[in-house]
Formats: sequence, structure tokens, C-alpha cells
Amino acid sequence: MKRKYILMASIFTIIAATSTQSYSEDIKSIAILTPEQGTDFGWNQQGVDGAKAAGDATGVEVVTAENLGYGDVRATLRELAEEGHGLLIAHAGGYNTAAPEIGTEADVKVAIVDSPSSLTEGAVVDYTASGHAGAYLAGRLAAKMSRLGTVGIVVSGEPPSWNSQSAAFAEGAKAENPETVIRYAVIGPAAYADAAGGKRVTESLIAAGADIIFGQGNGSSFGMLQAVETTKATDGGKVYFIDVIGDKTSIDKGFLLSSVLWNLTPIYTAMIEDIQADKFGTRNYDINLKDGSVSLLKTEHIPDDVWSELADLRQEIIDGKITVDPKFDADSVHALVTQLD
Repeated sequence: MKRKYILMASIFTIIAATSTQSYSEDIKSIAILTPEQGTDFGWNQQGVDGAKAAGDATGVEVVTAENLGYGDVRATLRELAEEGHGLLIAHAGGYNTAAPEIGTEADVKVAIVDSPSSLTEGAVVDYTASGHAGAYLAGRLAAKMSRLGTVGIVVSGEPPSWNSQSAAFAEGAKAENPETVIRYAVIGPAAYADAAGGKRVTESLIAAGADIIFGQGNGSSFGMLQAVETTKATDGGKVYFIDVIGDKTSIDKGFLLSSVLWNLTPIYTAMIEDIQADKFGTRNYDINLKDGSVSLLKTEHIPDDVWSELADLRQEIIDGKITVDPKFDADSVHALVTQLD
């Protein structure tokens, strides 16, 4: 009888050990693919920096494939899959068809953007990150500081994350001052790297009366900033720029008012941890004010009293006293703004 109990205990021990192994996965490396260089102070850099920081936090190697453009990246995806990386992060909306295809073909997990419905257990996750709560605060800031009562939004396209921030910025500006005029212009359908287009369109909004520009554009944002630096407002005064995702303070010439900062490290860290816990593909990921993955950049151009008011508003959003719902469709944006023809 005693021998029987010993044998059964041994069997249970083996089953427990086997179960532990089957419900956890050892991930040694991940790879991130970006359409532009990871030095743009924006989308691409935050992706690369966030992945590297997540790798450091979890002890996982990170490989980067940068400046791949916005076309077909299947060959690069296959190459990275063959290298044995446990996760491929396809850091561009244009990759969200190819990445799941190669993921299925090569049996490798993938992360994509702008396609929440693609969530597939054990295979595909989405991180349509939206800094809409931060953009709402940026809209409040713009309306507080605009001399002319007109602010502009320039975008390099209308992907879901840009739309949600544009809508929230407009709502914030109107909440601060209902009389604020909000002018809106799109550089092109996918003009993310079009710096010349960013400069041209931003100049048009300034000519139409805007003295603060909220710009979303990856590489094209450098053209937006250049326009702000070289073009006077219609009253002859200074125009300020509010950026998104990254911090261009190190290259600012005195025109950067703020930025809606994104920190993607918590997202990528959570992905790695979910793979290790065999939970990958059971949820999508986002960023928010509460954990600091979304924040508003404080620059010397923002008066202390204005910054204090914004801090109070931030807390009201976190506490649920102010509700900022994301609107990912372009029609919602168009309903809130005056489009520049």
C-alpha cells in the first residue's frame, strides 16, 4: 500500500512538472520591423527604444530591422522568422496583412497595429496605441495659449491612432474655449515620411490663421516643425508646435510647445510576459495616462499656472470625472474640425 502511494505521488509530480512546461514558453529573442529609421524622435524611435527597454527588463535579446519602407516586407519577416525569434513586432499599419500571413506560415507569434479584430490566441496581437487622453490635454493647452483663437491639426494620413488623437485634441480645444476655430489638413493618404509636404501643408494652416499646430506625422513632422520655425502667424507673432509620440526638445529652436509622449515599453514588456505565461493572443494592448505610458511634455514655453491647470485636468481624466473616448474613424474627426480645401 505504501509503495502504491509513493508511485502515485511520483506520477503527480511528473504531471505537475509537465503541465508547468506546457503552459510556459522560453522566449530568448524578439524582432521589431519599422518603416523608417529609429531616430525620428517619433513612431519609429519609440518603437525601437521601447522594444529594447522591454528586452532589457525581461532579459530578452532584441533585433531591429529599420527603414524598411511601407511596402511588402514579407521577405524580411520570413528571414527574421527563420532566425528563430519568438515574436515579430510589425511596427506599421501597412504590415498588418503580411505579418499574420508569415506568422501562420512560419509558426511564429506576431504583433501588429491598427487591426484589433485580428487578435488570434497564441498567434496575433494588436497594439493600436492611442494617446487620445494626452491629445485632449494638448487641445486644452492649445486653446489656453492661442492668441488668435485658431489652432491647426496637420496629419500625414488618417490611421486609427492619428484619428483618435485628432478628435480628442479638437474636443479638448472646444472644451477649453468653445469659440476656438480648429483647422485640419491631411498631407496625403500615407505621407508619413513626406517632410516637404508637411512643411507646405503646415504653412497653409498658418496662413489660414492658426498660431498653434498639432502635428502627427513621423518623418513628415520635421517639415511641420520647419514651417513653424520659419513662418509668422497672421498677427506677425510666433507659431508654436505640439508634437506627438517623441520628444524633439534636443533639436528645438524655441517653437516646440509640447508633445503627447508615448512610452511603448510597458506594451512590449507585457507581450513578452504573456508569451512566457502562455497567454499571448488573449488580449490586445494600449497606452494610458494612469501608468505614465501617455504623458504631456512640459517645456519652458508653458507657464506654471497653465501647467498646474493641466495637471488637475489629467487627474480628473484618471479619476473618471472627465471622459475622453477614442474615436478611431476619420468621419468623427471631420465632424469636429474645419477642413482646409
